[in-house]
Amino acid sequence: MKQVAKDLLEINAVTLSPNKPFTWASGIKSPIYCDNRLTISYPKIRKEIARGIANLIRDLFPEAQVIAGTATAGIPHAAWIAAELNLPMIYVRSKPKDHGQGRQIEGVVEKGQKTVLIDDLISTGGSVLKAVEAAQKEGADVIGVCGIFSYQLEAAKENFAAVNIPFATLTNYSELIEVAAEENQITAADRKLLHKWREDPKRWLR
Repeated sequence: MKQVAKDLLEINAVTLSPNKPFTWASGIKSPIYCDNRLTISYPKIRKEIARGIANLIRDLFPEAQVIAGTATAGIPHAAWIAAELNLPMIYVRSKPKDHGQGRQIEGVVEKGQKTVLIDDLISTGGSVLKAVEAAQKEGADVIGVCGIFSYQLEAAKENFAAVNIPFATLTNYSELIEVAAEENQITAADRKLLHKWREDPKRWLR
């Protein structure tokens, strides 16, 4: 959805900086920084996101019975999407609690219930796939993952394919670059450099 890409740029949830790249925790140099947590502070945008992802689920995963949020960024969006679809919601902690019953899943999911996980951002898919695994251990039948934005990295495609879990996002890196160009936020040279990064992030500046 181009409108979502435009919204993310407008509120600085996504920042493009091809000439002064950011450094990710992994050490990778990146021309993009994404903080979709900012979206929760904008009612109109968060409603648009909830409706958009709810429609993705209706189209791609109509059999969904439970909506799950990944801690922490996916939780608020999962709540709004679950409300939009009138479905139960759970959330998945990054690790089990170290007290009480040691739960990693909060809420109720019955064995075999078809579940869609919600995250705000898909990079390589590593973190959300850990949440998928945790939900599966609790008996959930995870049928897919949905998010707001994807970097469209090849590693994500490979990681999701390896566990046979489909995923979809409202908008993505290519669409964001297209919108940024239309809004004159980047130059033609910037655009070329940004596309080059997605082709090979690790060797982008070499």
